[in-house]
Amino acid sequence: MADTQTIEKTRLQRFFGSDIWYSFTRHPVAIVSAIVTVVMILAAIFAPYIAPHNPFNLASIDLMDASLPPAWYYDGDPKFLLGTDDQGRDILSTILFGARISLLVGFSSVIFSMVVGIALGLISGYVGGRTDAIIMRIADVQLSFPAILIALLIDGVARGIIPKELHADISIYVLIFAIGISGWVQYARTVRGSTLVEKSKEYVQAARVIGIRPFTILRRHILPNVMGPVMVIATIHLAIAIITEATLSFLGVGVPPTTPSLGTLIRIGNEYLFSGDWWITIFPGITLVVLVLAVNLLGDWMRDALNPKLR
Repeated sequence: MADTQTIEKTRLQRFFGSDIWYSFTRHPVAIVSAIVTVVMILAAIFAPYIAPHNPFNLASIDLMDASLPPAWYYDGDPKFLLGTDDQGRDILSTILFGARISLLVGFSSVIFSMVVGIALGLISGYVGGRTDAIIMRIADVQLSFPAILIALLIDGVARGIIPKELHADISIYVLIFAIGISGWVQYARTVRGSTLVEKSKEYVQAARVIGIRPFTILRRHILPNVMGPVMVIATIHLAIAIITEATLSFLGVGVPPTTPSLGTLIRIGNEYLFSGDWWITIFPGITLVVLVLAVNLLGDWMRDALNPKLR
């Protein structure tokens, strides 16, 4: 037990003494972005506990409260700080729950893309030959289409195959798969390039000579050395995935209208924007912009911090 605590303490000391931590503490934009991102993620995770109302509880929703303005308006209600939507749901609560769904889809699709892209990139770079050519040609073909178009295509095909009565139940899973499969190419190409460099180094050749299996070489030796660029791509891809989910939900092919994701809230509010109910779409839109901007700025700092030429 003492040895484990000593190891953990040593790791923490090594981290806080690293160049990355030094760069982070000297970068005000990265600090603010990290704080905003962490706060929004924690608010989404603990939405059931901190939200003033539960937008999924139909018993607590009253249509008489529909389209109420923010609380600081003369006809606003203090119970609804940011007003209500067309169904009488509290905007602040729906934003918290909506951010939860948007982050769930974003993180899940990024993890799915990472797993597929890293696996194919390692295989492509290490095996080479015809396998490399086939994987990279598939990647080149996919790069010729916008990611949103691929996601729309996959979502449409899935909805055509799956029975209609199951659409609402599995819509989030289809959305995660559609966004994830449209983003694996960047990971695969990056990992392939790093693998081509790493496999020609002496430590990999020595591992081959002593009879270590290729899978073990990829997992223990090559994979840890290619994860730096992958983490940068993943951070930036998270923002793209959240935007893609919001776009698909805005177009009506994402999560069901009864599920308050940020994209769904913006789409619903857009229908009432010209009637004066601006708060239904403006506040979710601001939340989406702040979240994506914070994640993007954090990704930009990480890219610079992990680039040895910029140290």
